[in-house]
Amino acid sequence: METPPLSDPDSESEESLVSDQELQDAFSRGLLKPGLNVVLERPKKAVNDVNGLKQCLAELKRDLEWVERLDVTLGPVPEVSETQPTTPQNKDQQNGVNPEDDFRREMSFYRQAQAAVLAVLPRLHQLQVPTKRPTDYFAEMAKSDQQMQKIRQKLQTKQVAMEKSEKAKQLRALRKYGKKVQTEVLQKRQREKTHMMNAIKKYQKGFSDKLDFLEGDQKPAERGAKARAKGQQMSKGPSAKRRYKNQKFGFGGKKRGSKWNTRESHDDVSSFRAKVAHGKGARKPGKKGANKRPGKQRRQKMKSKAR
Repeated sequence: METPPLSDPDSESEESLVSDQELQDAFSRGLLKPGLNVVLERPKKAVNDVNGLKQCLAELKRDLEWVERLDVTLGPVPEVSETQPTTPQNKDQQNGVNPEDDFRREMSFYRQAQAAVLAVLPRLHQLQVPTKRPTDYFAEMAKSDQQMQKIRQKLQTKQVAMEKSEKAKQLRALRKYGKKVQTEVLQKRQREKTHMMNAIKKYQKGFSDKLDFLEGDQKPAERGAKARAKGQQMSKGPSAKRRYKNQKFGFGGKKRGSKWNTRESHDDVSSFRAKVAHGKGARKPGKKGANKRPGKQRRQKMKSKAR
């Protein structure tokens, strides 16, 4: 069996080089177009199939009653502004609607449909064709009950998830607010404690003689009332307790021997009462002599009598 001769690789590379050069030349001259497929532009051939058009017209044209067709060809209802004197702008509107103006175009459709309804309704009433849906009209839904049940369950799950997320947001907000209030209270207590410690240190070192820091828990109104009461008391003079102590202990000076008898106090016997001093005076009401217990023999006699 004879083997086919092997192709020379040098000859293949030369052919490919030649083909590439030809393609490059064609591209430089503008003969090549983008894309793998070359689109050939040919003139369109117009076909006038008269027989086919007549056949289609015969199929569409049927001699049916108007109730079966319900076709109406009317112009649009005149606008309210058209009752006013015509202006160049209104003349342009009467001539035609600008298709680029979306609002005017949709309004022309709406007014044309309105004119058709106004013309057709009396005609339908004459033919005794009902135009309103009865109150007990029952129409079958396009979707099945199973599909609607799935939709209802999906909506319920969405609503529950939204409620949970709202509750979680509220709880987070309450936690943040509670933590904020707690930190404010702790900072306030720390400030009050620091202020009190500084006041105590000043009082201990003799820099201040006020003890107002001991009333730190009271409200400013109570502090003001106490301060006013103290001011009134100081303006009136010392209290009765202070006056009694001053009278009893003196105002200072020598303390030792202040209660010792002097010659004048020793000779003064105006307040001496002999009966009271020796216990001979009348007994005070409410105090009686102590009940003495009878002796043993007497108690035995009392028992024998009782028997």
